[in-house]
Amino acid sequence: MSQRSFGAQTTTDEVLEGIDLSGQTAIVTGASGGLGAETARALASRGAAVTLTARNLQKGEAVAAEIRAATGNPHLEVRPLELGDPASIRAFAKGWLADHSQMQLLLNNAGIMACPQERTPQGYELQFGTNYLGHFLLTGLLAPALRAGAPARVVSVSSGGHRFSPVVFEDIHFERRAYDKWAAYGQAKTANALFAVELDRRLRDQGVRAFAIHPGMILTELGRHMSPEDIEALQARVKNAGGGERGGAQWKPIPAGAATQVYAATAPELEGKGGVYLEDCHIADVSDNPEQMGGVMGWAVDPAAAQQLWEISEEAVGERFVLEA
Repeated sequence: MSQRSFGAQTTTDEVLEGIDLSGQTAIVTGASGGLGAETARALASRGAAVTLTARNLQKGEAVAAEIRAATGNPHLEVRPLELGDPASIRAFAKGWLADHSQMQLLLNNAGIMACPQERTPQGYELQFGTNYLGHFLLTGLLAPALRAGAPARVVSVSSGGHRFSPVVFEDIHFERRAYDKWAAYGQAKTANALFAVELDRRLRDQGVRAFAIHPGMILTELGRHMSPEDIEALQARVKNAGGGERGGAQWKPIPAGAATQVYAATAPELEGKGGVYLEDCHIADVSDNPEQMGGVMGWAVDPAAAQQLWEISEEAVGERFVLEA
C-alpha cells in the first residue's frame, strides 16, 4: 500500500479505502447514533461482522437495519449495554462470549459529557464510571476473545478534553472536592488514554494492541447535557487555543469525527505500534501546554499513572484481570 496522507477532515471511507475486513469481528459500544453508528457502518462496509451495543435497543436496531441496507452486509447484531451498570456489562459479556469465540476489533466509543453530578449504582462519579470504568470492565471480560482473535486492536475514545484534568487519584469521585462537570469529564478522558497505555503493555505480547483517540469536535448527542452557555464557552476555549489543522479545533462532520477511531482500528501504518494517543488520523505529539488543543498531555500517557489507575480500577470493579502471557 502506498503512503497515505490524512488530516482533520479525512472521512471513515477514505481511511478504509483498499482495506478488507471480511472475516473480522468487531464490537462498537454506543452505536445507536453519532460516531458509533458511523463507525459500525464503516466497518460493516468493508465486510466486518459488527455487534452494536445500545442502551436503547429500538434505536440500535434501526441503525443496524440502515447499515444492512446501505452496505449489503447482513452480519450485524444489536445487544443491550449500560456502561454505568456493572450487572449490564457482565450480562453483555457473558452473552456475547457464549455466541462468539473471538474478535479482532473492540471500539470503546460510548460516552457521556459534562453531565450534572450523578453516581453509578456503586457510588462512583457517573462520567468516570461510564466513560472509563465501564469500558475497563467490559474490555477485561472480553480479553479472552481478543487474544483468541489476535492480531486484534482495542480503541478507546478519549478527547482533547483530557486537558481539563489529570486523574486526581486522591479524590477521583468528588467526595471531598466540589464537583466540576468539566474536570470530571477531563479526568474520565485522561483515564481512557491511560487505559490504552497499560492495556497495551499487558497484551501486546499476545498480539493485542491498544490505542486512545481524540475524535475532534463534532455535534452529536454526546453534548445533550450541555447548555447553550456551555457550548459557547467551549467554542471560545477552542478558538483561543488556536488548535489549527492538527489540533482538531475545527468542527467536523460525523464521518470525519469517526475517522480517527476507524484508523486506529484498521490502519496498516499502526502495525507493531500501540499504547499511543491519536488525533486527526495520526499519532499525536506530547504537548504539556494546557491551552493548546492539539497533542496529548504527558499526564495522559504516563506509564506509572497508567499502572496505578489499573490497580485502582480492578479494586473498583471487584475483579483482577491477569492478562500477561
